Amino acid sequence: MKLGILREGKVPPDKRVPFTPLQCSELIREYPGMEIYIQPSPIRCYSDDEYRAFGLTLQEDVSHCDVLMGIKEVPVESLIPGKKYLFFSHTIKKQPHNQKLIKALIKNKITMVDYECLTDVNHNRIIGFGRYAGIVGAYNGILGYGKKYHLYDIKPANLCRDRSEMEEELKRVHLPNVKILLTGGGRVANGATETLGALKIRKVTPYEFTHCTYREPVYCQLHSKDYFEAIDGSAWNAKDFYTNPEKYVPRFLPYAKNCDLLITAHFWDPRSPKFFTKEEMHSDDFRISVIADVTCDMDGSIPSTLRASSIAHPFYGYNPVTEKEDVAFSSNTITIMAVDNLPCELPRDASEDFGKELLERVMPSLLVEDKTGLISRASICEGGKLTDRYLYLKDYAF
Repeated sequence: MKLGILREGKVPPDKRVPFTPLQCSELIREYPGMEIYIQPSPIRCYSDDEYRAFGLTLQEDVSHCDVLMGIKEVPVESLIPGKKYLFFSHTIKKQPHNQKLIKALIKNKITMVDYECLTDVNHNRIIGFGRYAGIVGAYNGILGYGKKYHLYDIKPANLCRDRSEMEEELKRVHLPNVKILLTGGGRVANGATETLGALKIRKVTPYEFTHCTYREPVYCQLHSKDYFEAIDGSAWNAKDFYTNPEKYVPRFLPYAKNCDLLITAHFWDPRSPKFFTKEEMHSDDFRISVIADVTCDMDGSIPSTLRASSIAHPFYGYNPVTEKEDVAFSSNTITIMAVDNLPCELPRDASEDFGKELLERVMPSLLVEDKTGLISRASICEGGKLTDRYLYLKDYAF
């Protein structure tokens, strides 16, 4: 087996890698006879010299490799016909900007294994960057709150060498008795709790959050059952909610009236109602002043998320009176953080975490035997055709 690690070609380029230099050496040791070739890159978070230090071969031409792995979409002009690729293709939702890509993958008879589609037998995703989206998203929320109220000044995560340096920055944070809400219970939310845990912020229950006052900062983690209820007044039924979210209404306002900083890390179904409306944000008792919208759904659960922001300029203001974008940290606006590629702020740590999951949960199926169908379930196309699981893409791909 010859494995090629691709240089990221999407613009703007991504600094993350599927495997760190150490993980590449572990792969070679685990699978005797494997050869790994690294395309040189001036922007990768692990330098060419770091790969060379582990005895790895850097080579521009990877056309002799059996499997090619990257992170983001490979530019159409760089695709090598007949190969097996692994990357995030962003095609399974019929994204218009990648229609050209899916057509090219099929035309070139490429086997496309999409990281996003790697699921266990119960259809649960087994790999992704969600944890680091939560880690960085919560950090940005804390950073934004400090800027808005001139409480402290900490370095943006993307200017930190790694997570260790980012957590050193957190030691300089001194929050007043603010109330923080975190929504969600998956990988993204778990990542956010790691950042809040590093700050040693006390966790309270939903009841305590809305009924008690504190002399210290606290946070509350909310799940769907905490802020949605059935229209007909029936008891909470998680299965029914995820199947029929349109039959539920939000009851988020009691939390919004007690919250200073909102960190959203939930999954949102477009059929679900918004957490609150723009009209409700006009109210004097709507207390939220900073929103770190890690979910970053346009026209989604948070109506003040007007656009995605960037790592270079992560914050903008939402004026609840005009319902338009305004100055980020002014007193009459709600500060919004809506960066849609948060893991890129800590590319070394995020890559190490991602590569560890690849090594443990994916590579045995890819390199030895696909006993559980992991790779076949994630293969969107093969040999110039869509696979059966993805035939719903036919009108998009041809």
